[in-house]
Amino acid sequence: MRVLGLDTALGALSVAVVEDGRVLAAAFEEMVRGQAELLAPMVARVLQDAGIDCAALDRIAVTTGPGTFTGQRVGLAFARGLALSRDVPCVGVTTLHAMAHEAHARVPGAAIHVAASDARRSEAYAQMFAAHGENISAMSAPVLLSHDALIARVRELLMAHRVVVSGTASAFIAAALGNVPGLAVSGITQPHARHVALIGAALDPATSPPLPLYLREADAKLPGPPKPLPAKPSPARRRS
Repeated sequence: MRVLGLDTALGALSVAVVEDGRVLAAAFEEMVRGQAELLAPMVARVLQDAGIDCAALDRIAVTTGPGTFTGQRVGLAFARGLALSRDVPCVGVTTLHAMAHEAHARVPGAAIHVAASDARRSEAYAQMFAAHGENISAMSAPVLLSHDALIARVRELLMAHRVVVSGTASAFIAAALGNVPGLAVSGITQPHARHVALIGAALDPATSPPLPLYLREADAKLPGPPKPLPAKPSPARRRS
């Protein structure tokens, strides 16, 4: 199976083509904005490097979030449009799953992987995964936690397990816990499309749709209905 993986959801842009578990070509560039303009050219370049065209794809996998509102929409709109035009399935992968998947390949021997991205406002998006040999499985759905709650959760897990943390929130977790035995930092801060594709190849399109995952409401909101104009004061009567 040939899978095109895409990620634009957080602070990077990446594209990869995977065939039967083997990465044919990939590209990655860290960026906070501008993914919309560079995504299509990067896809074209990666497909060329892989030696295939869009017609040879069997599936498309894309990150659904949590991430930035604009970044999530860029990747999802592109992936769904391409999948529709090529009549191939499209599946969604969380950004946290992609980071934990890469961490499991990079740091063997951990029992638990915690992927956490800083969400600002002293909060983080987080998801926990249990390791099973070469695979990992989600222990929880992605959640939005305060920094204190996330640190407490990792501390609790460390009482019985070796834990690897990934994502942009891993730095403050490590700083808060110090040199606790059993804690490792993977150094992974962004999802990579090659792991999105590898995960996506094993997913069921019926149960993993490419839908945006929002754990927090957008900061910018549409204006509400206009307020009614104040009633005009009735004219004063003249005295006779």
